Amino acid sequence: MRNKQKGFSLIELLIVVAIILIIAAIAIPNLLRAKIAANQASAVGSLRTLNTSCIAYSTSYGQFPVALTNLGPIASGGTASSTSADLVDSVLSAGTKSGYTFVYTAGSSNQSYTITATPITAGTTGQNMYFTDQSGVIRVNTSGSGANASSTPIG
Repeated sequence: MRNKQKGFSLIELLIVVAIILIIAAIAIPNLLRAKIAANQASAVGSLRTLNTSCIAYSTSYGQFPVALTNLGPIASGGTASSTSADLVDSVLSAGTKSGYTFVYTAGSSNQSYTITATPITAGTTGQNMYFTDQSGVIRVNTSGSGANASSTPIG
């Protein structure tokens, strides 16, 4: 007498693998779009944080910071100063966060500033480019070129 083996046939296993691949093909593009949207929302939030921090810095020191690193954390055991005001975390003061690079430019006599946020890899980490200055208005450019003072304000 022969014992009948139990288990899945090769055809059944191939069908299951094909179904998993179809589901993955549908889910992965949605996941990538969600990640880009999250990075873009994080960039706008970071620009708001930087604007608020620059205003606080200006209130304390009578001018805007010279560099983004001036807003960063203090050294252990130190106190806040104009070179390390402890207004933003070390990640944001380094200029890169959530797929975006932030570039801070001080104006003449440190009485103004501009900040731009550009995706590290356009189309992968983000699609929009952002700009803000001492007015606090965050502007966006979706065309692929850099955002500036004449770009569309976000609402």
